Amino acid sequence: MSAEATDPGAPLRKRGRPRIDLRRLGRVALLGTASRDRLPDAIGHVAEAHRAHHPDADLTILRNAYVLAESSHRGQMRKSGEPYITHPLAVTLILAELGAETTTLTASLLHDTVEDTEVTLDQVREEFGDEVCYLVDGVTKLEKVDYGAAAEPETFRKMLVATGNDVRVMSIKLADRLHNMRTLGVMRPEKQARIAKVTRDVLIPLAERLGVQALKTELEDLVFAILHPEEYERTQALISARGGAQDPLTEIADSVRSTLREAGISAEVLIRPRHFVSVHRVRVKRGEMRGTDFGRLLVLVGEDADCYAVLGELHTCFTPVISEFKDFIAAPKYNLYQSLHTAVVGPEGAVAEVLIRTHRMHKVAEAGVVALGNPYAQDGSAAGHQAEPADGERADPTRPGWLSRLLDWQEAATDSDTFWATLRADLAQDREITVFRTDGGTLGLPAGASCVDAAYAQHGEEAHGCIGARVNGRLATLSTVLKDGDTVQLLLVEDASSGPSPEWLDHARTPAARIAITTWLDAHPDGAQGPYRSRPDAPRPQVQPGDDASNSRGRAGGRASSVVVDTPGSPVRLAGCCTPVPPDGIIGFTVRGGAVTVHREECPAVARMRELGRAAVGARWDDTGDWSGTADYRVTLVAESFGRPRLLADLTEAIATADAAIVSATVEPPSEQRVRHTYTLQLPDAAGLPGLMRAMRDVPGVYDVSRAQQPAAAG
Repeated sequence: MSAEATDPGAPLRKRGRPRIDLRRLGRVALLGTASRDRLPDAIGHVAEAHRAHHPDADLTILRNAYVLAESSHRGQMRKSGEPYITHPLAVTLILAELGAETTTLTASLLHDTVEDTEVTLDQVREEFGDEVCYLVDGVTKLEKVDYGAAAEPETFRKMLVATGNDVRVMSIKLADRLHNMRTLGVMRPEKQARIAKVTRDVLIPLAERLGVQALKTELEDLVFAILHPEEYERTQALISARGGAQDPLTEIADSVRSTLREAGISAEVLIRPRHFVSVHRVRVKRGEMRGTDFGRLLVLVGEDADCYAVLGELHTCFTPVISEFKDFIAAPKYNLYQSLHTAVVGPEGAVAEVLIRTHRMHKVAEAGVVALGNPYAQDGSAAGHQAEPADGERADPTRPGWLSRLLDWQEAATDSDTFWATLRADLAQDREITVFRTDGGTLGLPAGASCVDAAYAQHGEEAHGCIGARVNGRLATLSTVLKDGDTVQLLLVEDASSGPSPEWLDHARTPAARIAITTWLDAHPDGAQGPYRSRPDAPRPQVQPGDDASNSRGRAGGRASSVVVDTPGSPVRLAGCCTPVPPDGIIGFTVRGGAVTVHREECPAVARMRELGRAAVGARWDDTGDWSGTADYRVTLVAESFGRPRLLADLTEAIATADAAIVSATVEPPSEQRVRHTYTLQLPDAAGLPGLMRAMRDVPGVYDVSRAQQPAAAG
């Protein structure tokens, strides 16, 4: 079954299989069931499709499910005029074509019986077992509230809860929606539009997340026809106009086959027509359609290594379009999709897009989690258990990381409207990244996620006390956007008063983070009680321990007489911008009045002076290198730290213990829980500077102490 078809109204079916006449099936259903020793004719197509994927499947349970469904729905009609039994038959056929296992098909046949007939869940459990009963119950809970805008948020909330426990519930729901969309023409236009919008906003993204491309693409085309009829007609005309023309992809496909055959690579090369929405997107992107834009080449091989062998031959024998290359085998998409994507230039400059994948990858690309079968069947238990890992897949391949996260945050959503808005925003994320934790675990996050998102993904509400992070071993702000493959370590404090600041919402991308932050802020309108939760526009706090602080900007600190310059007799000043002390490398520049200002060699002011053409003056310390005992040196230090209570007190205590006097101190308002302290200090001994800086770095929460590279703020 192809996910890309040029007729969005055509049912999904294997090549060569005749179109199924649901009206004929309805007439067969009305005539009653077949004898007990054979399958009813009405589900012959379902049995054929099922056996194509599962040759050894026992069809007895399908026969029994059909008998119950047909007898229960007998006399009920659809709005289209067909017997109602044609609907569960069509839904089951869709799933059978995708390769769903027997239990899913059984539940699909029965999915409307409990809702619309006198059949009870107890009856289903007694005849078909707990697993089928669970699936039928899960789908039943979603049926009533599909229509009615006020009910929809809570409907899909329930849907996701059911899906999280067994993803097959969602598979049945998607197939159910697809058949309803195919027959939507009997409804009023306004109702068609409303159902199409819900399908577009929620069900199509969910189908994409589950990897069920065959359902997703047809749903897209059906929604496109309803919501954008003019664009749909234009696209249909474009495709129809190509109907009688020679497909330029045919010649390129022949060349590819010959190339791979000569290289000894066994491969199947197919032309894949684009579906309507795909053609529309290409036309919008490129303006004018090229002949090769109406389809793509699909190359199917046996092994993963063959995919790269094919890629090598194509890039060697054809001119590749490098910008089009993507490797989704080494880095699969969040929905299990794997393929190599490339584009090559064929004869006469025609560009063809090429997809390269194994047959197994193709099956998963078409049917997603449906193609993975029943992950709970290993121990024969009912739904809810996870299968053991197989072939390198995750422990439960039908419970991808995004779904687990979604289920977690939906429990925290305060109301249905919040859930609905957050769900749509989350589903709009079309790519997922994986970051590594320092304990060896991983976090799956949407692309664009920040350290804030990682904190809540890993620690839940404990992330309220996050004060920073290390990304790939380096300290980073909480706003840092993470990339695929990053290693992240979150730094937390155990403080009951700690809480997120409103600025965190600017960097939170995941629903879990946004809901947790918003909930905390609503519960604490006055914010946390710690000293570092001030507003970004709060006045800058200052500490002024001495009257001489007001003169700290630019004044000569320490003993300038300890410096010897190459212009004897010139007054010497130590620059306040970098406050040099022995044994710093120094250099001087003559300023107004003939004085020489001495800077540290790495001071930014030195580069500016040179750019202005100022001549440098040689300068050196007037000692032999032993500066112990040389007193009254002034230095400006900058301490970078994560905000926490008592941090300022602990820092000043460390400074006092090192016998340094604070001339002035400035504490900038916190930004993302990072605090910057600037201290101008009077040192009794220049040799004590390294020890002082080490002592300040040892204060909990301080991650860096450096010499100032700019003028210190006035006290």
